[in-house]
Amino acid sequence: MIQQLAPILVLIAVVVIFSVVAIFLTSLTGPKKNPTIAKQMPYECGVPGINVRTTKFPVKFYLTAILFILFDIEVIFLYPWALVFSDLLKKSPFVFIEMMIFMVILTFGLFYVWKGQALDWD
Repeated sequence: MIQQLAPILVLIAVVVIFSVVAIFLTSLTGPKKNPTIAKQMPYECGVPGINVRTTKFPVKFYLTAILFILFDIEVIFLYPWALVFSDLLKKSPFVFIEMMIFMVILTFGLFYVWKGQALDWD
């Protein structure tokens, strides 16, 4: 049994040794300067950020993202069903009725979200 585990144990040992050596070498060769407030300030593309900590995304952004994921997952469920539809239809015609119920619920959800103006991007 130890012969089967030997490669894994060697790999773990190599990873641990490499990690410790890499951390040790970077602490030796890394910069020794004390960080200043100006060096620790966040910036993007060389331009200092304005109100970085107080920037808030509107709730509509998150709602739109969640709705996209929801309807995207529903479409992902439709694709495998469409691939095996003819085989499933031969076994039971109830498969088509089940999917139509699913589509009605999905369409009702879309109209509910649309009526609630969740899709309006102001």
